[in-house]
Amino acid sequence: MDRIFLTRADLKQRGITISNTTLLRREAQGAFPKRTYLTPNTVIWNRAEIDEFLADLFVNRDDGRGR
Repeated sequence: MDRIFLTRADLKQRGITISNTTLLRREAQGAFPKRTYLTPNTVIWNRAEIDEFLADLFVNRDDGRGR
């Protein structure tokens, strides 16, 4: 498993600019990779899971099943 992690700033650099509230809702629905809490105020995401999520967006856009 990839042991490289992304912060909220890293997500923004990858073009994921949706609000934290929307991210939390999508995580709860299973529509976005879940975060891990390092501290009560610091969260990270697994880079491999984010990369897979983004790749799936491109695959699904062509067949009309976008998220």
